[in-house]
Amino acid sequence: MSVSATPQAPAKASFTFPFWAQIVTGLVLGVLFGWLARTQDVSWLATTLEKVGDLFVQLLKLAVAPLVFFAILVSVTNLRKVNNAARLASRTLLWFMITSLIAVGIGLAIGLLTNPGAGTGLTPQDGKLPKRTGSWLDFLTGIVPTDIVTPFTELNVLQIVFLAAVAGIAALQLGDKAQPVLTLAESILQLLQKALWWVIRLAPIGTVGLIGTAIASYGWDLIGKYATFTADVYIGSALVMFGVYPLLLALVAKVNPVQFYKGAWPAIQLAFVSRSSVGTMPLTQKVTERLGVPKEYTSFAVPFGATTKMDGCAAIYPALAAIFIAQIFDVQLTITDYLLIAFVSVVGSAATAGLTGATVMLTLTLSTLGLPLEGVGLLMAIDPILDMVRTATNVAGQALVPVVVAAREGILDKEAYAGASSSPLDETSPLDGRAAVAPAA
Repeated sequence: MSVSATPQAPAKASFTFPFWAQIVTGLVLGVLFGWLARTQDVSWLATTLEKVGDLFVQLLKLAVAPLVFFAILVSVTNLRKVNNAARLASRTLLWFMITSLIAVGIGLAIGLLTNPGAGTGLTPQDGKLPKRTGSWLDFLTGIVPTDIVTPFTELNVLQIVFLAAVAGIAALQLGDKAQPVLTLAESILQLLQKALWWVIRLAPIGTVGLIGTAIASYGWDLIGKYATFTADVYIGSALVMFGVYPLLLALVAKVNPVQFYKGAWPAIQLAFVSRSSVGTMPLTQKVTERLGVPKEYTSFAVPFGATTKMDGCAAIYPALAAIFIAQIFDVQLTITDYLLIAFVSVVGSAATAGLTGATVMLTLTLSTLGLPLEGVGLLMAIDPILDMVRTATNVAGQALVPVVVAAREGILDKEAYAGASSSPLDETSPLDGRAAVAPAA
């Protein structure tokens, strides 16, 4: 006698709310709450939005100093695991410079075509000196810290990078004797990334606060006054992200550009919200690995890029801002000045160092050109709105260059690239590759 199996009821399909959709929802709610707080004069709502946004950024910044140190230290030592490490490092730096040069060229071209400082109604008296400034002397002498504690307490990322690079090179020279220290460093880095991963999961909530605060504080009136300049920054960033980068992927790397954005989009959208290349770095590294770049190379290229590769903050923005400020102060820029802007953007981008905002890089550009530093004050009010697209452009470039270099060197996993997920946050942690439990909707 045969016993027929009792048919089982089909399992209920579990509904997950994709991370990108959570971010979009946060953007919409942020705009709505910010509009309500401003138009209805709801002070408690404006305060709440500000506190939520500030807390999210504070959590991101909390991990910046140790994350940068251990990421750079481990990335330098990981180069020993890669064939032709010196060649890969030099090619990475070369493509950083090439893409920065293209980006600053686009920024200059847009600025010259649109005259963003004309018709704003702003005068030199509206400007004020920035709290943080940059000069070539400060940049060169500021690389080496006076002690090993101050860079971490004052969050001087450039000095932290210097200390980490020196420690990494020393570890390479010591060889096996340094292995216990490297093992500890790798464990601490994983711990920091895991903690930062929890913060990243809060990005949709942080988005509500950050976007809501921008709308509640500035509304649309301020954007209107800076309409041409704001449009220039967004258009320039879009041309680089969706024009230049796809061309490089198709013509140089010879891969499908659409697939790159499908894989890299989670990092790009988090960068847009958080306005921090360093805070986004663990996710940028993971999506770059999922695009088929070897982990040993990615662990060097992405941390290096997160502190030095700034097409948005250090190329497009300073070029447009210099033209904008020159027009407000009625200063005629020459071809030599435009060449200096390109030089500063390519060579001095490390001064930006992956932190929220680009004030130091802008003051470095202005001081090189001899333009009044008070001009920075003209742009501070609009800066948070501009910084979102600038940082997204930064992070897109930080993921792009490793893909281009890996493809040209023949080490890109084409199969992994073709299968990169458009929303890897929903499937695995961007840190360890293991299955992650989707949060409740």
